[in-house]
Amino acid sequence: MAATATSAAFKRLDLRDPAALFETHGAEEIRGLERQVRAEIEHKKEELRQMVGERYHLRWKDAASEHTLRLEQRVVFCVQGARARKPAQDSTALRFDALLKGAASGSLKAPQPAREKFYSMAAQIKLLLEIPEKIWSSMEASQYLHATQLYLLCCHLHSLLQLDSSGSRYSPVLSRFPILIRQVAAASHFRSTILHESKMLLKCQAGSDQAVAEALCSIMLLEESSPRQALADFLLARKAAIQKLLNQPHHGAGVKAQICSLVELLATTLNQAHALFYTLPEGLLPDPSLPCGLLFSTLETITGQHPTEKGIGVLQEEMKLCSWFKHLPASIVEFRPALRTLAHPISQEYLTDTLQKWIHMCKEDIKNGITSLLMFVKSMKGLAGIRDAVWELLTNESTSRSWDVVCRRLLEKPLLLWEDLMQQLFLDRLQTLTKEGFDSISTNSRQLLTSALQELESSTSKSASNKHIHFEHNMSLFLWSESPGDLPPDAAWVSVASRGPFGGSGLSMKAQAVSPCVQNFCAALDAKLKVKLDDLLAYLPSDDSSLPKEVTPVQAKHCAFDRYADAGTVQEMLRTHSVACIKHITDCVRAELQSIEEAVQGQQNALGRDKLHAVLFMARLCQSLGELCPHLKQCILGKSGSSEKPARDSRALKKQGKGKTEKVLPTQAQWQEVKELLLQQSVMSYRVWSSAVVQVLAHGFAQSLLLDDAGSVLATATSWDELEIQEEAESGSSITSKIRLPIQPSWYVQSFLFSLCQEINRVGGHALPKVTLQEMLKNCVAQVVAAYEKLSEGKETKREGAFPMTQNRALQLLYDLRYLSTVLTAKGEEVKSGRSKHDSRIEKVTDYLEALIDPFDLDVFTPHLNSNLTRLVQRTSVLFGLVTGTENQFTPRSSTFNSQEPHNILPLASSQIRFGLLPLSMTSTRKAKSTSRSIESKAQVVPPALSRADDPTHPGSLFRQFVSEDEDSTPSLFKLGWLSSMTK
Repeated sequence: MAATATSAAFKRLDLRDPAALFETHGAEEIRGLERQVRAEIEHKKEELRQMVGERYHLRWKDAASEHTLRLEQRVVFCVQGARARKPAQDSTALRFDALLKGAASGSLKAPQPAREKFYSMAAQIKLLLEIPEKIWSSMEASQYLHATQLYLLCCHLHSLLQLDSSGSRYSPVLSRFPILIRQVAAASHFRSTILHESKMLLKCQAGSDQAVAEALCSIMLLEESSPRQALADFLLARKAAIQKLLNQPHHGAGVKAQICSLVELLATTLNQAHALFYTLPEGLLPDPSLPCGLLFSTLETITGQHPTEKGIGVLQEEMKLCSWFKHLPASIVEFRPALRTLAHPISQEYLTDTLQKWIHMCKEDIKNGITSLLMFVKSMKGLAGIRDAVWELLTNESTSRSWDVVCRRLLEKPLLLWEDLMQQLFLDRLQTLTKEGFDSISTNSRQLLTSALQELESSTSKSASNKHIHFEHNMSLFLWSESPGDLPPDAAWVSVASRGPFGGSGLSMKAQAVSPCVQNFCAALDAKLKVKLDDLLAYLPSDDSSLPKEVTPVQAKHCAFDRYADAGTVQEMLRTHSVACIKHITDCVRAELQSIEEAVQGQQNALGRDKLHAVLFMARLCQSLGELCPHLKQCILGKSGSSEKPARDSRALKKQGKGKTEKVLPTQAQWQEVKELLLQQSVMSYRVWSSAVVQVLAHGFAQSLLLDDAGSVLATATSWDELEIQEEAESGSSITSKIRLPIQPSWYVQSFLFSLCQEINRVGGHALPKVTLQEMLKNCVAQVVAAYEKLSEGKETKREGAFPMTQNRALQLLYDLRYLSTVLTAKGEEVKSGRSKHDSRIEKVTDYLEALIDPFDLDVFTPHLNSNLTRLVQRTSVLFGLVTGTENQFTPRSSTFNSQEPHNILPLASSQIRFGLLPLSMTSTRKAKSTSRSIESKAQVVPPALSRADDPTHPGSLFRQFVSEDEDSTPSLFKLGWLSSMTK
């Protein structure tokens, strides 16, 4: 009731005026009206469908009744005529009934011609009505050749029944059965449908050889084409299939399946071209595993075009199904399709030329398509997966078993699908990915370097999170601080020689003066290199051999291609981009260094500026990149040359003189070039820092040296030593006199050397390159000599109020100069280079100062001055540390000293125990025992007053009792070297 009321209300509405509708109804009501309108429309459609179906059914029923009535009238007319011609009506009727029964049962052996013609026409019409259903059934079963045969049989029936659509010819059948007009019209669409489905089958790579042959036969029969045209249709269909396959929107993992499908399609096309179109030369026996000429054999089977063979009739099997088939004429029962001309086999030359042209035509499409597909592959591991999938596909036994024979027969040369079509494309994509990856690494490294320098130059960062920045400002804070990571957790049971290249401890980093900021930078760079290297290693063989472990040498002969043939090219590509990345980083460092050098040049407060901290950071960074980035070394050297042991062995052989040094590999030479590049950049950075340090310190030294007022001279003076000397008078008697000589350098000299040592130790001087220290000392000598030269030039021009150059001051200056030249000049460098270029300048200043001293006094003072100088150098060699050089820190043991002088230099240790409280190995324990024995034997000669070891109240006497029992062979804890040394 509600629906009826709604429909009635709906009918009363006027929907032709939308404005009025929107004025009188809301949005929800309008939506309800819309739903009602749509429901009413669907209801009307359904009513219309039912009405049309009923009328169509009635029309067919009326037409069938009309045709049945006409047929009955015709039969009655014939019977009436026969009865009129035959006087004996009863006997004739019986005979006619027997004829109908005989025709229905098939018992009549020789029917009359008129009746046989009538039954034949009825059977043809019956067959014509049933053929469309059979064609559709064949199409659904993908039996396109059988559908083609039925269609051609249908066309043959049209010609026999005179059902052609031309109006110039009268068709009595159409006049009696008008429904056949629609049957003829429906049959005309089968040709285009069968052609379309057959050509679609040609594009499918999953079709069998027999199915493709039948599809080609269907096309040839329907289009009345030749085998050459069939070959062209086949190749064009496969080219369209290749283009469709390459243009599919697959991404990521779908690219592998797409490229494998492409390779499979190419291989299937050539194999099917051989199976369909290739014919064996005369005299060669066919190979059952390698079919050929299938298209021509199928055509011969269907058409029976050779006189010696009979084709298979279209209705040969159908004769057994229905009894009315026997009334069909022989031309229909034995119907076989026919070609206009004989299908001659394609010549070998034409087949080869056509296939080569087709491959050349498809190459550009394939290369462009694969290039576009590889753009979606973002990793080298993905490329390796696609390459391995192609390799497995082509190496498969079913694919590669007869591939060479097929290529030799069809193309007269092998077709290398990987080498000719895909290998270079994969290498190009690999090159692009490698370049993009290392460009990203270079960009990130530049950004990381810029941010680190900005943090170092910002003097306002005082938070606890920036503790590493403070370590960069003062390396000594980092070197002398303790942290939990100083020793590795397995340090107690794993020796240093057994550790891998990636196990650097915090203590080793401090020993190399590698700051936490540098460690973080190198760790970040090495992590990025590791990701890129691991990705690229998937494209390379897992071991040194080119064959994988799962492939034996016998199986390798049957492989489609060597998938690791381009491993050398890939490694060279990796090496090139790695070197370019390092050069990019060094270029960034060089650019930053130039800007900082220009900023600090000539600045007297350069030591307090943060820009020098940035310089030192870049110096340490370049110095440590080669060691703290092991994956960089692996990128350049590869797996075979990642170890340093062969180089060490060659150096050992060269040192011992046993044989010649091994030839350096090109990869190792390139790695050495990278290390040299980093070292040069590090030395350049250190040179900027050392120049600024020497410039500032030398400026202060020169200012103090050139102060010539009395107060300044007295403020810089140090203590002198008073010596008694024996002189012989003219009378021959001995005269004792006292002389005073300097034993310490001036305060500004000591301050200069101490400040220099302080600056060197502040930056971790033990890890500075030797070249940097040598250049720094040479620069110091040059600046000091220049200051003394300026002093000598200033004293030659007398100035009012200046303190005169007395003999004592000249003696102190001479002492200072000789001390500075001795300390700042390394003995090894003097021996190597002979006389230094500064020697002549020092000699000139020395001559100037000696000229200010009385010659007689100078002769008396010189031996004692030299002795004081030697003693001072020995006393201060350890104090000034790295400035004096390792050659000047200790004197030889053969040096003799005056017995009257008190020793203030510690003697060298006579044993190898450096730290008495540390446990040593058993070898060191034995040495310690033998040493203790010799010491005890010598101690027996010492007077009792000097030895208190036997005193039971003396500390350590209990341990000495255990140690002295050497005869006991049982092991004891107290016989260890570190316990026995506690008693000494």
